[in-house]
Amino acid sequence: MNRKIITTSDGSKTIQIEELNEQYHSIHGAVQEAKHVFIKNGLNLFRDQEISILEIGFGTGLNALITLMCSKSSNLKVNYTGIEAYPVSKNELDQLNYITCLKAEDLAEEFSKMHESRWESNIVLTEEFILTKRQQNFLNIEDVNAFDLIYFDAFGARVQPELWTEILFEKMYRAMKTKAVLVTYSAKGSVRRAMRAVGFSVEKLPGPPGKREMLRATKLA
Repeated sequence: MNRKIITTSDGSKTIQIEELNEQYHSIHGAVQEAKHVFIKNGLNLFRDQEISILEIGFGTGLNALITLMCSKSSNLKVNYTGIEAYPVSKNELDQLNYITCLKAEDLAEEFSKMHESRWESNIVLTEEFILTKRQQNFLNIEDVNAFDLIYFDAFGARVQPELWTEILFEKMYRAMKTKAVLVTYSAKGSVRRAMRAVGFSVEKLPGPPGKREMLRATKLA
């Protein structure tokens, strides 16, 4: 499929799949969406501890980069697992402008290393952040009681409905520790019902720019 780099409303870039009219991030602002959904309503629940994060849809590495930036200020040690079935190409990565938009020039080397490092290996990016990338279909995830926080950033249900069903959310539920949290940009009623059906406690929260609501799910037991 044809993929091109586009500029979103906050000036940050993302990848668009033209045939599907689907983007890796919100056209209303890639960086704004990442900060609102995954940091403000996910990562910021944790401070002064070691946590394990699973990202469903590692993609451009934007969520991982912002998490790395925030780990120091929150006194967190982060074990970050990013799962991606179809890795982004170097040519595409070279056209992204996240380091500039985030004023994160001091992390340019670490961001490059995120993408250049080997898959299926533990990569120490800083004292506070260890990355493991797994090239894997999301439906093949079999982790159990492993994660404190999940960033659920798969393509939308319009183009990949199989990723927003009870089958995958049951896998996420098993992969999470008790009282772990999952955050996602989606607020569809069918997604909310699927989450509740597998045992999650689900709340609707104000969404990022361009979206009225988003979801946060908690594994209570």
